[in-house]
Amino acid sequence: MTDKWPSEEGFISEGEIVSLFKATAAVSKGTLVRLTGDLEVQPATASSDPIGVVLKDGATGEIVPVCEHGVCKVKAGGAITVGKAVKSDDSARAVVLSDQAVNEGGTNTYTIYYARKAGVALQAASVADDWILVFVCK
Repeated sequence: MTDKWPSEEGFISEGEIVSLFKATAAVSKGTLVRLTGDLEVQPATASSDPIGVVLKDGATGEIVPVCEHGVCKVKAGGAITVGKAVKSDDSARAVVLSDQAVNEGGTNTYTIYYARKAGVALQAASVADDWILVFVCK
């Protein structure tokens, strides 16, 4: 595990949007979370739509800050190339969101998962559990 920005914790830049949510399951700092109800979050999964990055550990029922927009330290779930869009894996870590080919002239229909995108990797990750900066944006 490598921390690509070791001198800082949590969110990095000015102008973030950080909101408070109630955790409906235990959450870990630097991982992606998804909505489960009105102002409620739990760890995101590969098939969920993340709302942001939780900025501190929290137990079930605790109020936790979530970065919904801005530059945050995020735990990677594997190798990530700089500039790639990221989504959640089943452990709420950031992984590459693959592009989907679309045949606009054909008769096939495609599902494009815009809501799966959590942000853009500002640093590369080499292996799972590396800490990188991600621009959290939808």
